[in-house]
Amino acid sequence: MAELPVIKRLRKELETLKRELTVDLPKELERARAHGDLSENAEWAMAKQRQEFLRARVSNLEARIAELSMINLDSIPRDTVGLGSRVELEDLDEGGRISFEIVVPEEVDGNQNRISLSSPLGRALLGKSSDDDIEVQTPKGKRSYLIRKLVTIHELIAANGDGNSET
Repeated sequence: MAELPVIKRLRKELETLKRELTVDLPKELERARAHGDLSENAEWAMAKQRQEFLRARVSNLEARIAELSMINLDSIPRDTVGLGSRVELEDLDEGGRISFEIVVPEEVDGNQNRISLSSPLGRALLGKSSDDDIEVQTPKGKRSYLIRKLVTIHELIAANGDGNSET
């Protein structure tokens, strides 16, 4: 079964952090220990803090990967907006067009127009098709959009092999 592209990136981060935790950090701790009294050793304290952070992040990543792995791509719609979709909208109030990608929270990036499915715009788009009108409450008030183009995660995976536009 295919998996979400974000899982590959999270696994890579997990692998990097595990290496730091099991290979690099023990060497740092050993060097710091060689400096003597651990109670006043700043290098030791920093390395121990880093170790705590890495353990927490590794645990968080493992849990999130397990959670995301439970998402069945076959359950994501093939003809309406869902997770992984790219949508081009026409602003019916001010004119112009803008594109968004619907992503999981780990991938949200306003500068790249990557929005969460749980955002107001994401929720308004969910289940909609090309040529559907949507209305969204924004900080500037209600906005109206027309979906001009929809590319689902299934089409992206077929085109790119993994759905990741960066490959």
